[in-house]
Amino acid sequence: MIAAATRHRSTRSVDLSIIVPTYNEVENAGVLVERLDECLVGTDWEVIFVDDDSPDGTASRIRELARNDSRVRLLHRIGRRGLSSAAIEGMLASTAPLIAVMDADLQHDEQLLPRMRDLFHADEELDIVIGSRHLAGGGVGNWSKDRQLISRLAARLSRSVLKAQVSDPMSGFFMLRRQVLDLVVRDLSGIGFKILLDILASSKRRLRIRELPYQFRTRAHGESKLDSTVAWEYLMMLLDKSLGRYVPVRFIPFAVVGGLGVLVHMAILWLLFRAAGTEFVIGQSVATLAAMTFNFFINNSFTYRDRRLHGWRLLRGWISFSIACSIGAVANIGIATYLFYATSSNGAWWIISATAGILVGAVWNYAVTSVYTWNKPHATAS
Repeated sequence: MIAAATRHRSTRSVDLSIIVPTYNEVENAGVLVERLDECLVGTDWEVIFVDDDSPDGTASRIRELARNDSRVRLLHRIGRRGLSSAAIEGMLASTAPLIAVMDADLQHDEQLLPRMRDLFHADEELDIVIGSRHLAGGGVGNWSKDRQLISRLAARLSRSVLKAQVSDPMSGFFMLRRQVLDLVVRDLSGIGFKILLDILASSKRRLRIRELPYQFRTRAHGESKLDSTVAWEYLMMLLDKSLGRYVPVRFIPFAVVGGLGVLVHMAILWLLFRAAGTEFVIGQSVATLAAMTFNFFINNSFTYRDRRLHGWRLLRGWISFSIACSIGAVANIGIATYLFYATSSNGAWWIISATAGILVGAVWNYAVTSVYTWNKPHATAS
């Protein structure tokens, strides 16, 4: 996680920081600032937009707003995406005692923020206030039946890792004390888009929570950020919260992709060695390269989605991945070939020989992934 830099600011203290992750929200940023100004009268507040290098010019629009309003700040992240990780970096950039997280798409009701703040002032033991769509008086707007079903299923799955009973653990609209962030920040996975669930599941103590109902609005501008990888990331976050103490956070999706790579490897090796009659060492070499390339592109799309490589960086990443994995590939081929010829009297041993080579290469491949291929890009603050 990258430590956020902050520019020199006035000596006024800030009581409330609102963290707003953005991606392609150029039309909504200004409207949100206006609405915050209207509803937070009497509060020393700031809004920290965390933009993942939006191609629509969102960061430029926020800088324009910041030049005219010192309460507006920007953390501009280059080369990666992810709502949860953006929210974490934004919260770390704040020094306020109260921190709120909300979306930039205007679907969260900003009028709830003063009520959240007042609950903290009235109860010094309170840790988190959550905006709930599922309490009486709340609602999900014009969601389709399919989306409501998916949301209920996701909420049911979340209870396997939760340490608190809440009506809307999937909410992206909440406020917490700074002390709560300090308590959980080193245990957060930062995967996907459900940062509240990450916080609730990471706390080592029982949190004191209140919920307030609100009506989820219909998006006025821009497009929804939900895509085919959202379910994958959500499942990976749940697995991390349940198994993360035993294995590294990215090893689970890496292992899943690796399993698919084994199928690719075996299929190509069978076609070349058994069907086409090539030498085993040739078949194993081609299958190894093909599986390694397959693993690179799938991992780039899923396992390292928040650091996804594009354009020339994609080509450089594949080259660096191939170079870094070359030692593992050599060990893979060498061990598999040795075992094959050492047991050549048994025709079925070609599968065991190939599997042994794959296992040797897999450990090396995972070890070098973050260091040599998907190294973290940087963020800039203003």
